[in-house]
Amino acid sequence: MIRRSLLAVVLCLVAAVPAPALAQEPARAAAPAVAVRVILETTAGTILVETDPRAPVTAANFLRYVDEGRFDGTDFYRGMELGAGTGVVQGGTANAPDRILPPIAHEPTSQTGLRHVDGALSMARFDPGTADGDFFIIVGNLPGFDAGRSAPGDAGFAVFGRVVEGMDVVRAILAAPKSPTEGEGFMRGQMLDPRVRIVSARRVETAPPPVR
Repeated sequence: MIRRSLLAVVLCLVAAVPAPALAQEPARAAAPAVAVRVILETTAGTILVETDPRAPVTAANFLRYVDEGRFDGTDFYRGMELGAGTGVVQGGTANAPDRILPPIAHEPTSQTGLRHVDGALSMARFDPGTADGDFFIIVGNLPGFDAGRSAPGDAGFAVFGRVVEGMDVVRAILAAPKSPTEGEGFMRGQMLDPRVRIVSARRVETAPPPVR
């Protein structure tokens, strides 16, 4: 069974992953104090991303998946093209029961000040507070995904970081071949075929400051 993992608030942005058994209350992860860089090694190339401390709960959740190896061997499985040079590349745990953690509290862009601009990292979800292990990367600028932009009171999606290097890889994934039959309803034609494997996701080790 395939479920909507991205709320259909703008241009029917919906994820194709099975519905999880939701926790009673969204989990809150420990807040990272600084931006943290992560290397995503994929079969299409390397993507370097950076979390943003302005979205501490969402960033910490992403880093927990990284640190526990939960993204290793998962896929970028969806490329939704929304026009010339714009779209969404989605990947992550795809609700695999042995990979997902409890859902987290929603951090709207109206709270964090972050925006769905080119290279933004954001969380897939159904209702606010249901995001777990699926994320997407914005190609182009898509302000309609920000809180309150598509409809009054709309919670939007939670941006938690950005791509530092490798947007050429992201754009190649977005333009990659799609299955003509996989996906339900309007999602048909958006599922990557073949999928792009996330071989590993690792924090970038930074050198300590020089001793003076």
